[in-house]
Amino acid sequence: MSGKESFHDEDPAQKKPLWQRIGWLVIIWCGSVFALFIVASLLRMFMTAAGMKSH
Repeated sequence: MSGKESFHDEDPAQKKPLWQRIGWLVIIWCGSVFALFIVASLLRMFMTAAGMKSH
């Protein structure tokens, strides 16, 4: 297998510190929760504007 990477080569992501990998995980998770909050707020705003109140 000349010129090709073997399966035994170390993954570049494994060279990064654990705190940095966990940090990216937390950032991506927070971003997805924030995006869900924005979508839910917009849906609620449009539903309220259309006269569909929840009381």
